[in-house]
Amino acid sequence: MTDVLTRAQRRLNMSRIRGSDTKPEMLVRRALHARGLRFRLHRADLPGRPDLVFPGPRAVIFVHGCFWHGHGCALCKTPATRTEFWTSKIAKNKERDAVAVQQLLEQGWRVMTVWECALRGAGKVEPAELCQSCANFVLNVSRSQAEIAGQCR
Repeated sequence: MTDVLTRAQRRLNMSRIRGSDTKPEMLVRRALHARGLRFRLHRADLPGRPDLVFPGPRAVIFVHGCFWHGHGCALCKTPATRTEFWTSKIAKNKERDAVAVQQLLEQGWRVMTVWECALRGAGKVEPAELCQSCANFVLNVSRSQAEIAGQCR
């Protein structure tokens, strides 16, 4: 199947995709800030540059897009064009994510991953429930790792 966009149009579309301050990330940030939780953003000195960093309780939250990080849910579909490229790219992203999480755990950080499918789509989690789960993870130091995903698997 050929691409319906020209190379220039596709390049423009791809250049507009952001790595930070995405809609899912902003939803989580606003909800946690409204609950009174304060955090740092995208700390470059930590592996994987976590989206939200809570220095006091030593917790970090990654807000991952299902497509870009290869979640495997209904929101993660491999494009029909350049399949080998996308498969390779997403596999490298997953590998890089796993290394970053392992390094953070070794450094004594607690890691939570919030998937995009938890925030949108048919199987999304209720916003209040998602916010409560994130806040519980940050404030409760008994768990070293957690994940929130939608019900679309």
